[in-house]
Amino acid sequence: MSIQSLCIFCGSKKGRLPIYADTAADIGRSMASKGIRLVYGGGSVGLMGVLADACLEAGGEVIGVITEQLMDLELGHSDLTELCVVDTMLDRKALMADRADAFISIPGSVGTLDELFEMLTWTQLNIHFKPSGLLNINGYYDNLIALIDNLVKEEFLSQPHADQLHVETNFDTLLARLESMATG
Repeated sequence: MSIQSLCIFCGSKKGRLPIYADTAADIGRSMASKGIRLVYGGGSVGLMGVLADACLEAGGEVIGVITEQLMDLELGHSDLTELCVVDTMLDRKALMADRADAFISIPGSVGTLDELFEMLTWTQLNIHFKPSGLLNINGYYDNLIALIDNLVKEEFLSQPHADQLHVETNFDTLLARLESMATG
């Protein structure tokens, strides 16, 4: 099955290095060229804004999901294909999960990590069967990958559950891996 909608979790800041924003823009353009709908956190700032803007500028479809609280702070993107405003962060994650066939996390902060681990937990608990990927841009997630390896080593996480997180350094390679795993 091909991925029709891909949820990208990412930061509301651009980060220290230009490679993060450059890669987010490349992802947005790539998704548009492949006809893959972007589902994301609905923000206009940081990597979220760069990603959405690049996808839209390339003719892509973008669905944002944001909380009322963040909209009140004027952080919501006003020019999306569709903007869904929800009450809580839990509602936000649930709607993003519902609207996407797969998930990729690129650099971000604790919110991005929360979203990444929530989707992995839902897969582990058979709440959904959608693949999750980690795009390790410039070694950003090296320490997180080492932590996951340590969770397995210390027998708090099984290797099959750890293997549910697909890690790559190239977006197209990661997308191909996720497409091979997607079940709908």
